[in-house]
Amino acid sequence: MTSKEQAIEKINLHAPKFISLLGGKLVDFDVETDACQFEFNIGRDFCHSIDVVQGGFVTAMLDTAMSHAVMALNKEITNISSLEIKTTYLEPTRAGKLRVEGWAIKKGYKVAFMEGRIYNENNELTATASSVAKLSRAAK
Repeated sequence: MTSKEQAIEKINLHAPKFISLLGGKLVDFDVETDACQFEFNIGRDFCHSIDVVQGGFVTAMLDTAMSHAVMALNKEITNISSLEIKTTYLEPTRAGKLRVEGWAIKKGYKVAFMEGRIYNENNELTATASSVAKLSRAAK
């Protein structure tokens, strides 16, 4: 097992419970570009209109990928708090396997600007998000 695979396994083991409730797991990251990719296998329990994922859960998945892109492997950052999230729903996001990508556009000492995207099983873009978050760092 590579060090990257070990890091992904460790992050998944210590992930907040809501990620596993949504069938989520981290599958890839890139420290150089502050980007990561999650896979969610979301069930109909999180849907309305039979199989359309409720918008709050769509935003939660996007927020997960964006925040992990910034802090998952940065030991200096102890917490990330959303100041603003804007979600755009392009198509219905339906229950099933989803690929959710998040990355930092700009990361300062106290604030990060991020974006995210959700793709369905047919690789169709269903939702996007942009976010601004406050970063908390470990005392030096």
